[in-house]
Amino acid sequence: MPEFTELLRGYHRFRADGYPEQRERYDRLVAEGQSPKLMIIGCSDSRVDPAQIFDVDPGEIFVVRNVAALVPPFEISPGQHGVSAALEFAIQFLHVRQIVVMGHGMCGGCKAALTRDLHGTAPGDGGFIANWVRMLDEARDEVAAKYGTEGREAERAMEMAAVGVSLANLRTFPCVREKEADGTLKLRGAFFSIAEGVLYVRDEESGQFQPAK
Repeated sequence: MPEFTELLRGYHRFRADGYPEQRERYDRLVAEGQSPKLMIIGCSDSRVDPAQIFDVDPGEIFVVRNVAALVPPFEISPGQHGVSAALEFAIQFLHVRQIVVMGHGMCGGCKAALTRDLHGTAPGDGGFIANWVRMLDEARDEVAAKYGTEGREAERAMEMAAVGVSLANLRTFPCVREKEADGTLKLRGAFFSIAEGVLYVRDEESGQFQPAK
């Protein structure tokens, strides 16, 4: 069955059931605009939809998804800064109160960072991915030294380390540091295990992940 045909089937189910149930909410979002208080930075992986994992309604979370849920460090060099633009909008215009970086199990981007299999490939053949995950190089070296570069234990360690990298990079943004310092913004790390269906939350002091309570 053509993939888009199946999407349209889902749309018609939404129009018949989901939209009428949420009509009042949509009307309010149209009239008042969006005002989510929480931003989630997640992976593009099709298996880890934040709205589904957290069972939220439209308008409740502001979501940015990319390969490996990465946040580049703050910089003002010329170029297209998609994550930075979304972050700026969420903080300065939506005034979100919390930002959650959510990694996940079986992450292809983190595996690429760990194995470096795509390093040296041309853009369009894997080079874009390789360049993107280079921001994990330092964390990758620490993981590789302890766990090697193959196997689920090493991959999971890389996936969790990537969350820490993104949190550290978030704190290179002046607006994040300012609002975190005055208590109007909270940063959190999380990890969703696809195999278990369990969300793990990162302890800010230790950097360790524990199942959400």
